[in-house]
Amino acid sequence: MEAEMTLHQAKMNLLRVVDCIRTIDDVQAIQQILANYYAQKAEAEMDRLWDNGTINEQVIEQWGQEHMRTPYNHAQ
Repeated sequence: MEAEMTLHQAKMNLLRVVDCIRTIDDVQAIQQILANYYAQKAEAEMDRLWDNGTINEQVIEQWGQEHMRTPYNHAQ
């Protein structure tokens, strides 16, 4: 229950920040901050996977050779 309250409080704080947006520059700045935040999280996770051996150069090379396209069922 405490985690739910904390999440609720975080959402309310975020809404207060959004309420302060007045210009497109504010929007762009907030977008950049969020993009940087999630890029850092992704990089940290990639580092963790590299460090524990889940991924390595061979795995990354395999990814480069994969063709993961969405299969479409074309009904005729």
